[in-house]
Parts: sequence; C-alpha cells; structure tokens
Amino acid sequence: MRTVTVLGSTGSIGCSTVDLLEQARDRYRVRALVGGRNAKKLAEQALSLNAELAVVADEAAFDELRSLLSGSSVKIACGRQAVIDAAALPADWTMAAITGAAGLEPVLAAVKNGRSVALANKEALVCAGDVMLRAVAEAGATLLPVDSEHNAVYQSMADRQVSQVEKIILTASGGPFRKSSLAEMEAATPGQALKHPTWSMGAKISIDSATMFNKGLEVIEAARIFNLPESQIDVLVHPQSVVHGMVQYTDGSLIAQMGSADMRIPIAHTLAWPERMATTSSRLDLAAYATLEFSAPDEQRFPALRLARQALRSGGAAPAILSAANEIAVDAFLNKTIGFLDIARLVEKVMEKLGAPPADTLDAVLHWDAQARHEARNLTSTLAA
Repeated sequence: MRTVTVLGSTGSIGCSTVDLLEQARDRYRVRALVGGRNAKKLAEQALSLNAELAVVADEAAFDELRSLLSGSSVKIACGRQAVIDAAALPADWTMAAITGAAGLEPVLAAVKNGRSVALANKEALVCAGDVMLRAVAEAGATLLPVDSEHNAVYQSMADRQVSQVEKIILTASGGPFRKSSLAEMEAATPGQALKHPTWSMGAKISIDSATMFNKGLEVIEAARIFNLPESQIDVLVHPQSVVHGMVQYTDGSLIAQMGSADMRIPIAHTLAWPERMATTSSRLDLAAYATLEFSAPDEQRFPALRLARQALRSGGAAPAILSAANEIAVDAFLNKTIGFLDIARLVEKVMEKLGAPPADTLDAVLHWDAQARHEARNLTSTLAA
C-alpha cells in the first residue's frame, strides 16, 4: 500500500481527494490529514480513512477536534508548526492543497521527503518558484500538477519531448462575466461573481476565475512547471470547459486533453501516477456538446492576464507581490469594501509601488508577500473612498 498525506483535506480539492481515497481503501494508507478550521469535517475524514494523524491549523478548533476523535486511534495536533510537521512526515504521495502563502512552508516540507507531491497550491510556484524548484531538484522529488489545465498539458506531453514543444495552451472558461460589458462588471456583486458557469470551487478561486487572475497565476505556474518562457504559453477562452489544455509541437501536431469538469479526474491522475485508477467521474459525451468554442481573451476587460505576464517577465518578487495583493483585493471585494474591477486596479497599484525586488529565499518571498498585503490593505481604503 502507498502512504499518503492530504494537506488541506477539508477544502474543495481535499474533499475530492478524500473521495478518491475512500474508493480505493485497499491501495492507500493515510498518514496525515490537515485541515484549516473545520474540525467536524476533518474528524469525519480521519475516521473514515483511519488516518494516523489529524491536524487542524486553527488552534481554536482543537478542542472540538479532540472531542470528536476521542476514543479513536487517530492522533491529533493543532497550529502552524503541527501543519508543517505533518507535511514533513514521510509519505509516498502528498496532496498540497493548502491555499495561499500559508501553504508555502508545508509544501517545502513535503518536497524535502523526495517523494511525489501533487501540487494544487498555485502560490508554491507562483510566489516561490525558484526556491521551490531548487528544493525539488535537491530532494529528487516529483512534482505532479493538479490544476486541470497544467495536468492536461502534463498528460498531453506524455513523451516528455519538451524541446519539440512550440507552445502550450491553457484554456479558460471565461467565468460568469465572459460576455459582460465593463459597466456591468463595474457594478458586479460578489454573489454574481461567485456563480461559476462550469466548475464548483471555493470562493477565492471562483473570484479569481471571474477576474481571470486564476489564469494569470496559471501562466506563471506553467512557466515554472514546464520550464518555458512566457512567450510560449497561450490562453484561449473555452466556455464549455471540455478541453483543459493543449500542446502544440514543432511538427504541427496539436495534442489536447479532454474530460468532464470534475477535479477528481486530474487528482486521480496524480494519485495513481505513473499508472491510472478508476473513478466515478461522469464520462465526456462529445455528441451532447456538438460545438466547442475557442476565442482569445480580452485583456481590456480582464487585465489580470496582462499583469500576470508582466510579473513573470519582471521576475524576482513580482509574482509573489501580485499574488498577495490579489488575495487582499479578493477578500475586500467579497466583504463589499471595493468593487469588482477594483481588484485588478488595486493589484496594479501595489505592483507599481513595490516593483520586482530579489526573492531567492523563502524568507525573502514571505517578506515581500507581507509587504504586498500591507500595501494592498492601505490602498483598499483609498479605493473604497
């Protein structure tokens, strides 16, 4: 049996991972499950999978977790250091699904085991790409992309002939405002922005999809994963979300990966890699779609793509600054402090203020992450006025 750890088990990606593990109990033994503050969900998962350890990041939820797991064989812990310690436990496969900068240290701890790490935390490569990839190389670890787009490219590049790749293409649904005017987007509410047309996701990633910051972050992540320059990474708006990623080769071949809009499919690919496993995900019926649409993104209405490409070209701490400022801006929008289009405006202002300072250590990355958050909070009140 392969040993596994799930970081961020109570989130959307984590719950999908747990579902797959429950379907294949004879193949996997769970070392640790790490959740944020949902003690009830974490306890249910730990008991269902007979996990060795359950860790809740929020110390205020520890008493509830202890009560719920009382009498079981599951060990428990809480707090930031406990999360990092759980990530450091030797496991054949680790799902890294803790969102935001909070996931950086746990991902690094998992990488240092030199095993397989399924990466669902964009910030690990967006904010600390050089640091993370250096750690992967030193440990001899394997990074397996979980994002549906990167996983699709990874599958489409199965022969690993990277030198023969002309470009890779990431697809984007276009979100709920794909056909909206700037005036309509200016007046958009959090409720409208959260209504993703094809995927069921958490609040942060749903807003990122609506602004297309999600796709911008994915361009940066793709550059790290596949070691390609920004000029060789394209984005196409594809509202049906059937084709998740494509690889254009120098001989003219275009290879695409398709599947239902179900995150269990890319997760299962990484969980069973280098083999495959059966899932209960719905099968794709192309005849039911009849037509698949593709179009270039509009960077005037969705400036996030332009800002992300700018950060990637600038290098240093610029991607970390972009990501951190976006987190604050999204939170401010969800709390109705700023408007929808103010998200990109705020991020651009923070990027202009802080520039692209060097960030070749985790401490440097975390420093500029904190600085960006500080600047973004200060600017929030200005935009809200």
